[in-house]
Amino acid sequence: MSSRRHLLQSFAAAVLGAALSMSVTLPLAAQGKYPDKPVRIILPFGAGGVADVTARLVAEKLSEKLGQRFVIENMPGAGGITAARAVQQSPADGYTLALFSNGTAVSVGLFKSLPFNPVKDFVPVSSMGYFDLIFVTGANSPYKTLGDFIKAAKAKPGALNVGTIGVGSTQNLGAELLKTSAGIDVLIVPHKTSGEVMLATERGDVQLGSEFYAAARPALEGKKLIPLGTSGPKQAAYLPGAPTVDSTIKGFDVTSWNAIFAPAGTPADVIATLNKALNEVLNDPEVKTKALAVGIDARGSTPQEIGKRLQDDIVKWTKVIDDAKIEKQ
Repeated sequence: MSSRRHLLQSFAAAVLGAALSMSVTLPLAAQGKYPDKPVRIILPFGAGGVADVTARLVAEKLSEKLGQRFVIENMPGAGGITAARAVQQSPADGYTLALFSNGTAVSVGLFKSLPFNPVKDFVPVSSMGYFDLIFVTGANSPYKTLGDFIKAAKAKPGALNVGTIGVGSTQNLGAELLKTSAGIDVLIVPHKTSGEVMLATERGDVQLGSEFYAAARPALEGKKLIPLGTSGPKQAAYLPGAPTVDSTIKGFDVTSWNAIFAPAGTPADVIATLNKALNEVLNDPEVKTKALAVGIDARGSTPQEIGKRLQDDIVKWTKVIDDAKIEKQ
């Protein structure tokens, strides 16, 4: 009996030892199964906008591909601070991600100080989409090309107006860059909403409007506005035949973007998993078609490419803000 009891005790000890060993190794093994629970993507924009619609489309496809829900959370706020801080303060485990944009780069130059550093406190995962500004004029405008507008502006300094949304927005800074690049003296008039900008341009209250395609699309399709130029380096696929600003002002390039970033310290294998899945999703013809309908070129990147884009745009937009003497917020 004694030897049997001893045998059972030895067996129990062995089982317990194996269980303890597994308890140490299982969490490490589980890391290879990312994601094994829902993933949050936090947006610095409200629901219903272009970034929100695109992010939800991509999140749905990521959920299908990786087998866990990717949930969009909207946290709008000045400078994207609220959203960025929420991600920054989350564990660096790949389960809370940030949507950054060229607006994130703008914020670095626009604010006296930010409570986060987008370069040091975050790591890039992949771009999600690229999109241009479009410069439009009213259907009854005397300006049929951007060259016409620039010529008229030079002939009568200070006489022409350019409509944008609020000071410091990409639309506003794009107009500031157009102003300095063309060497013209025009008044840039900020409005509260994109709809107000489009209406003011249709009526001729401003002679040129600077907006994204999604906001201008209804008036363009209704022939109430005509495009004078798109701001990217090549012709926009969503607006065949529209000239680029670069064809009139060599080197002009305002390319907006959205991208996924993660908190600094997120494991490299998690970044690699997300990057691979995002690039595959963004190559999906359905995603590309739906994104193009709102003026977005759905396209992934390497982490290094979008990281460099962020850093380059910080330098670019800080200079535009300083040259325009826009007061720091």
